[in-house]
Amino acid sequence: MRAYRFTFIGLALGTATLALNLVFGIELFELFVETLESLEQYEIDELVIPVLILVLFSTFDQIRHKRARKVEREKMKIYKAMLSSTHHILNNFLNQMQLFKMTAEDTSNFDPEVLSIYDVVIADAKTQIENLSNISDIDELSIHKVISTK
Repeated sequence: MRAYRFTFIGLALGTATLALNLVFGIELFELFVETLESLEQYEIDELVIPVLILVLFSTFDQIRHKRARKVEREKMKIYKAMLSSTHHILNNFLNQMQLFKMTAEDTSNFDPEVLSIYDVVIADAKTQIENLSNISDIDELSIHKVISTK
């Protein structure tokens, strides 16, 4: 129903115009024509219809842009909430992984090269999370670019 609200508004206005004509004999189109004829002496009657068209389409543009901005704000809100939740989960994971690192460091025959790889992996994960937090365009391509860059 909401998708056709302008149609319903138009139907209501059209019905009201018809009712005014039938009940009271008020003919809005003739009033409009008479008004245009009275403006003829000032030579501004030619501007009325182009100005009305401009106002109408400008209004439609404003409505469309307002809706687009609302959608973008909602996308940003959802993205930030998802990102915050991801941060929380990954930070908990990284903190728990510290236990494994401490255990590996305390194990005498554990390969130190594996520990250095571990540090690189953790640093890369932190960098990617930070990059995701700072993304400006929320779209699939931008997200993949941030994650794939090293």
